[in-house]
Amino acid sequence: MKVNELAKRGGVTAETVRHYARERLLAPQRHPDNGYQLFSDTDLERLRFIQRARKLGFSVAEIRDILTHADQGDSPYPLVRDLLAIRLPQIRARIAELEALAERMEQAMESWQKMPDGSPDGHSVCRLIESFPDATPIKETP
Repeated sequence: MKVNELAKRGGVTAETVRHYARERLLAPQRHPDNGYQLFSDTDLERLRFIQRARKLGFSVAEIRDILTHADQGDSPYPLVRDLLAIRLPQIRARIAELEALAERMEQAMESWQKMPDGSPDGHSVCRLIESFPDATPIKETP
């Protein structure tokens, strides 16, 4: 099947299919007469695997490593487990950062509701942002 058919059957764009082919996640054959990339049902299965792996947060490079292990007959299970064991704490930390950001934004919105609109006056750019407490104190040099 051609790029567009694989994309349609896989629920992705043709550019996504081309990207995965360039990244060597898919291995199309070339049509001998016109050079078009031709994909097999195996490529469709791999495309669906790639989509599942992406939904789990795996990068293209990590997916390539997983597929390489599998293609060589080695179990990718230890690699997959290790990658997720590393990634999960990172994701939890990022979620905590985002929750703290959301809280700061909510505090700012609440306090800004009470402030009048203003225009830059040459001394201030936006008093809303400037009135928000700075979390990192500025160190003064003697």
